[in-house]
Amino acid sequence: MSEPDDVFDEIIGADSLSSPPSHYSDAQDDVPEEVVNVSNRRRVDQDDVPMDREEEDEEGEDLYGDNMSQDYRPIPELDIYDAEDLDDRSVSELSISARIQAEAGMRARDRAEARGTGRMRRGLEIFDASSESDTFRISDVKKRRMMAAKGLSEKDDEFMDDEPMESIENIGDTRGLTVREHVSLQITRREIHHRFKNFLRTHSDEKGRIVFKEIIRQMCEENKQSFDVAYPVLASEESNLAFLVVEAPFEVLEILNAAAKEVVLSIFPAYERIVSEIAVRISDLPLSEDIRSLRQCHLNQLIRTYGVVTSSTSVLPQLRVVKYDCNKCGYILGPFVQNQDQELKPGSCPECQSLGPFTVNMQETVYQNYQRITIQEPPGRISAGRIPRAEDVILLGDLCDTCRPGDEIDITGIYTHSYDGSLNIANGFPVFSTVIVANHILKRDDWSFSGNLTDEDTKAIIKLSEDLRLSDRIIASISPSIYGHKDVKRALALALFGGESKNPGQKHRVRGDINVLVCGDPGTAKSQFLKYLTKIAPRSVFTTGQGASAVGLTAFVQKSPITQEWCLEAGALVLADKGVCLIDEFDKMSEKDRTSIHEAMEQQSISVSKAGIVASLTARCSVIAAANPIGGRYDSSSPFSQNVDLTEPIISRFDIICVVRDIPDPDGDERLAKFVVRSHVKHHPDMAGDELSKLNQTMVEVYEDPEIEPIPQDLLKKYIMYARERIHPKLHQIDRERISRLYTELRRESLATGSIPITVRHIEGIIRCSEAHAKMHLRDVVTNDDVDMAIRVILESFVDTQKFTVMRSMRHTFSRYLTYKRTPEELLLMLLKQLVHEQLVILRGKSQGDIHLDEITIPERDLIVKAKELRIFNVQQFYQKSIFKSHNFSYDAKRKVIVQKV
Repeated sequence: MSEPDDVFDEIIGADSLSSPPSHYSDAQDDVPEEVVNVSNRRRVDQDDVPMDREEEDEEGEDLYGDNMSQDYRPIPELDIYDAEDLDDRSVSELSISARIQAEAGMRARDRAEARGTGRMRRGLEIFDASSESDTFRISDVKKRRMMAAKGLSEKDDEFMDDEPMESIENIGDTRGLTVREHVSLQITRREIHHRFKNFLRTHSDEKGRIVFKEIIRQMCEENKQSFDVAYPVLASEESNLAFLVVEAPFEVLEILNAAAKEVVLSIFPAYERIVSEIAVRISDLPLSEDIRSLRQCHLNQLIRTYGVVTSSTSVLPQLRVVKYDCNKCGYILGPFVQNQDQELKPGSCPECQSLGPFTVNMQETVYQNYQRITIQEPPGRISAGRIPRAEDVILLGDLCDTCRPGDEIDITGIYTHSYDGSLNIANGFPVFSTVIVANHILKRDDWSFSGNLTDEDTKAIIKLSEDLRLSDRIIASISPSIYGHKDVKRALALALFGGESKNPGQKHRVRGDINVLVCGDPGTAKSQFLKYLTKIAPRSVFTTGQGASAVGLTAFVQKSPITQEWCLEAGALVLADKGVCLIDEFDKMSEKDRTSIHEAMEQQSISVSKAGIVASLTARCSVIAAANPIGGRYDSSSPFSQNVDLTEPIISRFDIICVVRDIPDPDGDERLAKFVVRSHVKHHPDMAGDELSKLNQTMVEVYEDPEIEPIPQDLLKKYIMYARERIHPKLHQIDRERISRLYTELRRESLATGSIPITVRHIEGIIRCSEAHAKMHLRDVVTNDDVDMAIRVILESFVDTQKFTVMRSMRHTFSRYLTYKRTPEELLLMLLKQLVHEQLVILRGKSQGDIHLDEITIPERDLIVKAKELRIFNVQQFYQKSIFKSHNFSYDAKRKVIVQKV
């Protein structure tokens, strides 16, 4: 074989041609005569042109007219060439082999230019070889190279032989078409198919392992029919595919599912017996939209949003591929592929030409699971005064029953529309309702809000946890606009952090959330505490006892206006799952409604058995309730059970009961009045900066302890969020005997007083409060300090519910627990206030209520006696403290009395 044929075989491939073409002889390197005379063959009469050629030239310019010879007449003025532009060098005529090499070089150059510009010129994207002659078609060698480039194997040869191989270098170039039209082209679909298969087969991690091979293997082991593909990973490897799947999700996801199925069957050929379809779930879409921000520009695009599931239908079979039987001749019509918008029906029978009737062939029709849910904006993320928006979501396939009412989900799906005739009747013009066809769902249990914390936030949280007076700072930061009530603030702080739930072996779950009841006189800021918690808690739902029914708190069943089926609607406790449910006016609820939340407060689940729906919903939330006593005022001479209209079962479900009394106190009332006035003046909407600075100079800040600096509210919210989700303290270092002894003493006292029942729930309450106190300090282990603080909180709750005569004796009995972590100054100030109150009661009794005093005198010996009971033996240093002077106390050394100015 001569040199031209050797070069040809090297470029095209010797095995692609059985023999060299007939018009290339072994002894001739010149251009064949047919190529030389090609111009002569083109000059033929118009009558000799074939019919199809004539039809093509009818629209173009006629080059063979009567004046054709005038185009070739000599024009001396124009037939002159510049000598500088002439190249007189002699160039030999190219041989066939040299021409082939030159054309291959030009094609490589054009291909490189197309990659650089991101767009190929027309005509270059179809074949790499020249298409001037039928001889230069793709060879087997070139075919194998293209298969290797696209990630195909020899097993995919049948797929390649169906149609000629085509290639698009820049698949993101739509060439003037819309994205959906571009994706609908057969060449684009095939390119997307090949690129995604190559992505699944070749994407590897840092260690060189094939990522999706392991993902597919795990999916098949669990007999699932879908696997997740992270959008950032897809965008880093195949940016054009990531662009197309967002702009044309319906078309592209169908191609991706088919490609994924081929890859799965190439690894597990028999897996088709288990599942017929494989679905690709796109996760971690970077941009997340609120439900209320979805607009027309999002239609038919892949979006990501979040919300709380409020209702769900049962799982129904939906027609996917349907076949019909002709009732007249028995012919089977179809298959017809159904979509979400409309129902496809045959017009006539192709066998007997009848117009029907047609019935669905049940045996050959293919179904898929269908479920419709409604998601609503999370309560904690809605602006004040806004009504939460809702959106319907369609779940198909294995996504059905992945979430229940009350679950907070992050959903990725296709935002599309559906025709709704009722909207047209109501509005008078064509209106479409919108719906989200889900592609990927992530439940609240699998993702956390703390992932939104930055590194600076984490550093500030860790630094704050190292403060020695952290507990006092957090308590001072809870409801800073409310004066006093440190015991209530401590209880609310523990409820915000919460304990740890236990569920050994997924058999019996013990709650970790802390329930708090605030009961007391009117005007003591009970409702303001609850309103504050709606702003600081990570997830909260606020309701009132009089405005909420039993089903509004738990769950109810109603008919769907669309499907006319019974569906489950979630109540307040279900919507507050993994959060806080705030119930104001708890005493105004009917007994029937309060009985319905017994299960939710202890087992933290809500069982529903109505209208054929039997379900159990989760309500893992803390219940913080506020109630007024009977008659409007709390009577200290009666126990707690006689002051509130609540039954023992509901009282025992509250871990902490805070009794708030409005006791007249001259010094405390004056400080409270100053605090309220300053708060109103300071927060006036027209208060300017210079006026505020003058106010700070003239008025002294009123705090119970000026040395404690409150924490900013934004940082406090992030701190609570961080502690709830990342800190899980253990219990193996606690003093078990201390808790056992306390429980025995409490049971003995409760039987004697009969105020509130002491049950095993109080032991669990102590453990939950100790875990919450450990979370407050970001500790991984519960220490004895946490247990002692929890005992103090539970004991204060128990002692405050006693009548006044019993309370004094119980405070003396449990003084070693109640004085834990109280400074001597705080204890002495508490004793002084008790002595002042007792002195006022005596003076009012003597004067029969009509009393006007400028000062109150307390003998020093009375304070010393009471201080020794608390093991405080030196009271002289207390007289020099700022907390002693700030409460208008002064010490008269001559008379040895303590004087308080009234």
